[in-house]
Amino acid sequence: MPEDDPEPADVETVEERAYRREDWYGEEFTARRFVRCEFHEVDLTEAVTRGVTFLDCVFGNVQFNASRHTDSAFTGCTFTRCNLFDTEFTGCKLVGSRFGECDLRPMRITGGDWSFVGLAGADLRGVTFQGVRMREADLTKANCGGAVFADVDLSAAELEDIDLTRAELRGSDLSSLDPTRASLAGAIVSSDQASVLVTSLGLQVRG
Repeated sequence: MPEDDPEPADVETVEERAYRREDWYGEEFTARRFVRCEFHEVDLTEAVTRGVTFLDCVFGNVQFNASRHTDSAFTGCTFTRCNLFDTEFTGCKLVGSRFGECDLRPMRITGGDWSFVGLAGADLRGVTFQGVRMREADLTKANCGGAVFADVDLSAAELEDIDLTRAELRGSDLSSLDPTRASLAGAIVSSDQASVLVTSLGLQVRG
């Protein structure tokens, strides 16, 4: 689970503050740290964060539309009924965060650590995860039809009843995927991944 990262000396820190109905459209945030803060009905449309940390924060009905986040951290955070349409995360850390009733598509995640993230039942159709660490992430019953999981570490992830129809899965760790508990029609895998899936079904491949 997420740990409290040490606070850099040159970062402005805000603790236990509630923000409501703030208009931060297109704002840029750098070298900021928010600890146990709450954000309700805040407009972060087209906002940009670089090296910003949100630790154990709550986001409710926040608009993240078309926002861009680079090398930022949202660890142990809760997102409820937020809109992340066309949001991009690059090299970000979301360890232990939870998403509920959020609009998450389309969204693009490149690099970073999303281990232990809670996305159970999420609509992730067409979402792209590229080179992301998602160890022990909860994707139970998530709809990932047409999504891209390229070079993603899904080891020990919860993947029961996940829909991966037509998903791109090459390069990802599928060791925790039970083919009998997932929809995989049209999914794209490599020959090595196919061997892993066949083995998980108890079959033997012989030349």
